[in-house]
Formats: sequence, C-alpha cells, structure tokens
Amino acid sequence: MLASLIRRNKPRSEMSFLEHLDDLRISLIRVMAVFAVGMVGALIFYDKVPAFLSMPLEWAKHPETSPLHMVLGAAEPGLAALGELKEFTFIGVWSVLMYAAFGVGIALASPVFLYEVVRFVGPALSDREKRGLIPFCVAALILFLAGATLAFVWLTPMSVQIWHHFATGLKMEVIWQASDYYGFVIMMSLLTGLTFQFPLALIILMWLELVRPSTLLRSWRGMLFGILIVVAVITPIGEPISLGVLTGILFGFYLIAVSIGSVIVRRKRIARGDKPNPEDDDIDDDDDQDDDDDRTSRYDRPSTPISPAASTVTAKPKSTPPPAEGDLSSLD
Repeated sequence: MLASLIRRNKPRSEMSFLEHLDDLRISLIRVMAVFAVGMVGALIFYDKVPAFLSMPLEWAKHPETSPLHMVLGAAEPGLAALGELKEFTFIGVWSVLMYAAFGVGIALASPVFLYEVVRFVGPALSDREKRGLIPFCVAALILFLAGATLAFVWLTPMSVQIWHHFATGLKMEVIWQASDYYGFVIMMSLLTGLTFQFPLALIILMWLELVRPSTLLRSWRGMLFGILIVVAVITPIGEPISLGVLTGILFGFYLIAVSIGSVIVRRKRIARGDKPNPEDDDIDDDDDQDDDDDRTSRYDRPSTPISPAASTVTAKPKSTPPPAEGDLSSLD
C-alpha cells in the first residue's frame, strides 16, 4: 500500500478502468496527506503562524511599515492605539488555531494538487498539449499566489482602516475578536487567489471550443458587469478604490485571456485541417443552406401550364412514294 502511494507500478496507458480509479484515489490521498502535514506543522508551531497573519492588522495601524504604504491612508488615532486581539471563548481560541492550520495546509497542498492534476490527465493529451500543460499549471500557481498576496498586503489592511473609520463616525469602540480577524484574513486571501484563476478558466473553455473568442469579446459589457458583482462580493466593504482596482485587474485578465485563447484556437484548427477562424464555419453553413434552398425551389417549382392553342400541332401531309413503272393506279 505504501509503495503504491509513493510510485506507480504500471504505465497509465496499460491501466484498466478500475486501475485508473485506484490511481485517482491515490492522487487524492497524496494531496490530503500533504494538507494534513501542513496543518500538523502549523499546530506544532502555533505561536508563529498567528504572528504572520497579524501583519495586515499591524500595517493597518502603522501604514508606514507596509510595503504598499503609498496606497494606504493614514491610520486614525483610535486604530493606531488599538491593542492586542481579544478572544472571549475557548472555542474561539481553537478556531484561531484551526484557521491558521487550514491556511498553511492549503499553501503546502496547492503545488502538489497541480502536480497530481498534470500527472493524471497528462497521458490523455498529445505531445503539443503536454508541452502547454506545464506552463498552464505554473501560471495557475502564480496567479493564485498573486491574488492571495494582493489581498494579504493591500485589501485586508485597507478594509480594517475603512471599518474603523465607519466605527469612529458612529461613535463605536471597536474590539477585534481574534477568531473573526483570522477567519477574515484566510478567506479573503483564498477567495482573491481563486478569483485570479478566472482567465485560465476562459482559456480552457476556448480551448475546448465550448465558446468562441469573438463571442466573449462581443459580450464585454456583460463580462464587466459580472466582474464588478464578483469583486463587490469578495471585498467586504466594496469601497470605490479596491472595487475599481480589482475590477480593472480582472477585466485586463479577461482581455488577455481572449487574446491568448484566439491564438490557441487558431493553431488548433490549423493543425486539425480546419479554417483558422471559427466564424468561417458559419459562412459555409449559410452557403450550404442557400444551395439546399435553390435545389428545393428548383425541384418543387410547379410546371407552367400549356395552352390548348399551343398544344395543337398542324399535321404535315405524308409524302407518297412515286409509282412504280408500269403501275396504272396513278391514272385513277
């Protein structure tokens, strides 16, 4: 059992259906094992991870220490004087530990998950597709880390500042509960990282030819509205700065994805022997339909009636052969 978890004993091309299912089970076990190792490690070093997750709060209280201090506003006196995070229940303390362990487990298991996906679907792809699969997975990991980093470094501190600003305006004293804060940081980073996978999903749809690049490009208004709604759901405040910046980033990803998808679809169709542009298929279909309509109208056209006068034909008199010599019947 342990040997089968570490390596494959048979090439995938020689596996049966049940062996493929067993290989999928082994891949899932590997991913979950790495995830569990990350969680156990976070629980062992439980005093280190919360200190790392507290960095966005410190950047919100002291913007000059942030790597993006130029886009963070000045902290209000009440926020700068905010003390340590507080927790009022024992369950809350356990929730803080679980949030920290969950975040570390996801961070460690993500590269392993991508590797197992490549290993599992790789034999079903051609050599050209295999060459493009590795950059695709690298791009997925980079985009996820970029989105999570953006949320951790910028969106979370800005949200904390905005929350405290509204609380001060409402004459409310803010007491940050530790479990709420750590849960907010983890979910904000994960959701933003997953949202940054959006262009790769579009490229997959175009590569499978489920949607055409021209169709996506014509629907840019609806896509922009949908991106705006998703960003408003992700950002807890939905304030104009983060809303506009995130929407602009994702819309730029959308345009880049359409451009890359157009190149991929064109190359795939040329290699298959089809016309480069999918729109040419519609033109051919229209021409074939017109030819079918012409044939139908030609065969189904009613025949023109012929008038009785035109149908009357003047009979020509039959010519009689000349009489034979010595025949007296012609004298009658």
